[in-house]
Amino acid sequence: MATNHEISDSYRAAMLAKAETLTEALPYLQRYAGKTFVVKYGGHAMGDPELAHDFAEDIVLLKAVGINPVVVHGGGPQIGRMLKALGIESQFVNGLRVTDKQTAEVAEMVLAGAINKELVGWIARAGGKAIGISGKDGGMVVARKVQSKAPKVINNSGEDDGEPLVVDLGFVGEPDRIDTTVIDTICAAGMIPVIAPIGVGEDGATYNINADTMAGCIAAALGASRLFLLTDVPGVLDKQKNLLTDLTPADIAELAQDGTISGGMIPKLETCVHAVEAGCEAVVVLDGRVPHAMLLEIFTSRGAGTLIRA
Repeated sequence: MATNHEISDSYRAAMLAKAETLTEALPYLQRYAGKTFVVKYGGHAMGDPELAHDFAEDIVLLKAVGINPVVVHGGGPQIGRMLKALGIESQFVNGLRVTDKQTAEVAEMVLAGAINKELVGWIARAGGKAIGISGKDGGMVVARKVQSKAPKVINNSGEDDGEPLVVDLGFVGEPDRIDTTVIDTICAAGMIPVIAPIGVGEDGATYNINADTMAGCIAAALGASRLFLLTDVPGVLDKQKNLLTDLTPADIAELAQDGTISGGMIPKLETCVHAVEAGCEAVVVLDGRVPHAMLLEIFTSRGAGTLIRA
């Protein structure tokens, strides 16, 4: 059995470690006070209640120390499950879901309804005050239609039949213009905006927007200090699967050219490059499955993901 002296020593050591953690965080708290952080929340972390609880606590903590967090969330898997339950088949082109009017209605219901309000609830339970909105509210996001190019057609003789085919994705959009008035108003009122990636076009139609793209454009429009993309990987990896901690747009272009990055990481990093070139100070790609990964990245010297800056 441990003696009182041993318990006391153990307790003091634990308290000292906590004090040292706070001391390490001090310069970062001072640096980021009053700054805006845009956080894209998605991936498998969204489906894990424990990780969702940790995420909500992190967001509330950021607000409590004087940072303005703005949350943009995804919901592709949840949309897929709802469509399946309704007997609606999904088709994808280059990773984007072909979205007809019926699919767009389901996507808005899931994103702006179920997921958005669930996140608001998690933040409330963690002691914060959040307001759930979509890009349609207050004319925040005016979207334009996205066209996608399918792979080139190869004929029976193996010859290239010409340019890639342009595929109509339906009601899939990307931000054309962003008015940050609603976001600024919510933050100034001491609350946390939670934004569903839905926008409205000049034609009045509702468009589903990729959450990474939405978050990047909002971060640029706000001139955010940081954009965090929470993913299902530790960050950007080299060919030996080691984490690359610091990258520039030029580095990313080289990594794409030599095949180090491929697949879904390419459009994600294109979003990062656009964000830093359009006004966001830096973007961090990190693993949303790691508890409190965002706090480790922000408030420690070691960091936890890949930092991209112009």
